[in-house]
Amino acid sequence: MFVRQIRRCLLLVIIASLVVVGSVWSQTFQNIEKQVKECTLSNGMKFIVLERHDAPVVSFHTYADVGSVNETYGITGISHLLEHLAFKGTKTIGTTDYEAETAVLARLDSIYAELNREKRKGAAADSTRLASLQAEFEKTQQQASSYVINNDFFDLLIKAGAKDVNAFTSNDATQYVCSLPSNKVEFWMAIESDRFLNFVPREFYKERNVVMEERRLSLDTRPAGKLYEEFLAAAFKAHPYHHTVIGHMSDIQSITRQDVINYFKKYYIPSNMVVAIVGDVKADEIFKMAKTYFGRIPSGPKPEPIRTVEPPQPGERRVEVEAKAQPLLYIGYHRPAIYPHPEDLVFDAIANVLGSGRTSWLYKRLVKETKVATAVYAFNGFPGYKFPNLFVIFAVPSKGHTAEDCLVLIDEEIEKLKTKPISPEELNKFKRNFKKDWLEGMKSNARMAQNLASNEVLMGDWHLLFQMFKDVDKVTAADIQRLAKQYLVRKNRTIGQIVTVKGD
Repeated sequence: MFVRQIRRCLLLVIIASLVVVGSVWSQTFQNIEKQVKECTLSNGMKFIVLERHDAPVVSFHTYADVGSVNETYGITGISHLLEHLAFKGTKTIGTTDYEAETAVLARLDSIYAELNREKRKGAAADSTRLASLQAEFEKTQQQASSYVINNDFFDLLIKAGAKDVNAFTSNDATQYVCSLPSNKVEFWMAIESDRFLNFVPREFYKERNVVMEERRLSLDTRPAGKLYEEFLAAAFKAHPYHHTVIGHMSDIQSITRQDVINYFKKYYIPSNMVVAIVGDVKADEIFKMAKTYFGRIPSGPKPEPIRTVEPPQPGERRVEVEAKAQPLLYIGYHRPAIYPHPEDLVFDAIANVLGSGRTSWLYKRLVKETKVATAVYAFNGFPGYKFPNLFVIFAVPSKGHTAEDCLVLIDEEIEKLKTKPISPEELNKFKRNFKKDWLEGMKSNARMAQNLASNEVLMGDWHLLFQMFKDVDKVTAADIQRLAKQYLVRKNRTIGQIVTVKGD
């Protein structure tokens, strides 16, 4: 379920005063905004509902305002690990005997703690004791497994007709999604609220091993993964965007079941969660059921926000990964806060002009004309979107060319952007594409639910989605030129590249 953060995974979606062909959504921009209803329970949990009665289905999106950015040294990767464990069931789901299982899990944790203490002695460790503890640990783990009903949580949803059951962890958040027939709404209310009311991190050690293997496959054994990790660490000196969602291997290996329980209690509380529901439902009924099921979850104060602010970069930073692999290039420029910061949409425009599609400046120069690259992209909002982040350009050099070859031409195109205003046609193309993406998203209940929830948290108010659609028309060629001059400068950037080395 680990999702690499190459592109901002949270694409917002809403509609303006246009007609969506083949859909009942012919209402105006203002009418759709009025149809979205919200309710905050007494424990602080917010529900956002949009009724769409064109088909007897409904999409659910549970947004927990916790991601890798909330992790501290020693527990990096815990948000993603917890996401895995959230599918392992509860006190009533996924177990044949919760009381007996609890006793075995406590004994398993105790044995693991002893085993870990002995291992930390290093060369002074008692090998006989280590072997004995390891054998006891494995025996007790098998005993704990005997109480587990494998995939019970997932299977219950599937049997109820669920589709697209999934979850994903990003730098900014952890999100749980599924779609169900509309006559299964109360079933979802019961099972999803139980997930957070009676969370049990069973099969912890097995799942931790799964996550470690994910890290090996996605980062440790892949030069591109290594570059990604090194690039983030160089670009962010202070802010927690500097570590990957998967976490550091030593941290994953050291996280305990109690660490997960403590982390869950801190961040998986009603005041730190938002649910969006879109489909064939009635908002008033949803709010009534939410009060019954989710209102049971104890309230608590929302965790304090991240305090650390990335300081201004004093000069260009460079990292290299030497490998027998295809060369790659990352260029990251620090950029300010997200929308409604007025410059956010301007960076979207810059990304569109420079590196979005075959008509973009970088594609035409690097791929079509000079053929120094096989691919080149520019995107806004990396590796997360909640805090000031990076505007990134990514290039894959073609055979016989290096990352430096690409960098020279990219610099030339950026300098041209600073001195030559883009044409009215290019600006209008960006605005059309921007709105088209929003309209495409309207076709999916699931995407609508995702974006209502995501933007309620990220922007502080889902209503800003409508304002964003209007504000894109305010972007000018002069704005693009101004921001290029201000932010796309050598001092403000980090460069990461794979340097190809020849084998024996």
